Amino acid sequence: MIPEGNLKSNVDRFSGYQDYYDQYRPEAPGQAVEIVTAYAGGKPRLVADVGCGTGLSSFVWLGKAEQIVGIEPNDDMRGKAEQKAAAVGSGAISFIPGYSNQLSLANGSVDVVTCSQSFHWMEPESTLKEFARVLRDGGVFAAYDCDWPPTLMWTLEDSYNRLLAKSDALLAQLVPKDDQAVKRDKNAHLQHIRQSGHFRFAKEIVFHNMESCDAERYVGLAISQGGLQTVLKLGSTALNDDIEAFRRQVEDYFQGRTLEVMFNYRMRVGVK
Repeated sequence: MIPEGNLKSNVDRFSGYQDYYDQYRPEAPGQAVEIVTAYAGGKPRLVADVGCGTGLSSFVWLGKAEQIVGIEPNDDMRGKAEQKAAAVGSGAISFIPGYSNQLSLANGSVDVVTCSQSFHWMEPESTLKEFARVLRDGGVFAAYDCDWPPTLMWTLEDSYNRLLAKSDALLAQLVPKDDQAVKRDKNAHLQHIRQSGHFRFAKEIVFHNMESCDAERYVGLAISQGGLQTVLKLGSTALNDDIEAFRRQVEDYFQGRTLEVMFNYRMRVGVK
């Protein structure tokens, strides 16, 4: 049963493309770990990565925290994370089902709670109350997201944005309003943290991370977006020509090269 404040549509949005998501999405950058560790006052005993998806934001903590638990309600995404954990063979990391506002963790047992590209899918008031419950005094909550698309060339970024805007417009036509996923405004994260009353200090931190990227990955990043994936899962072919045009444009720009691409991040931190 889904706890109050959560939407089945938000969970189902990420079903069925876990391999594609894991292949093209960025892992959490090392800067995120460094910032949060410093704010927490040292190596965390327990990190809870909530809305962890396939674990791209969880495995980065191996060796940087004593224990890591990834919490993810979507079975497909969590199954991919569990498959990767089995291959790593470390007892320091595990993945469990759960929802952000109903965690199976003891009061004050967690040093760090992270939400990488996930907090905007959560009901903020009940979620922040639950995070404050499980965090120790001085524990850190960090919600961080990268801006889409990555910074490379304005013409590609404009086409990327147009493709995603068209997929969102199609979803509004194809899916009844009551069944649509609800994505909250990321720009409100800091305000929610401050207004919750659960954190003594809150701040927004901006940084970037350079990653190698070829044409296949740049296109893959666009196609891995949940709205576009939902259109494809519904069997619509309305985006096929747009996807191919975008692919040709990206390939023409990259010319077979692998380039260093800037991923821009915004982290909102709260210290209990």
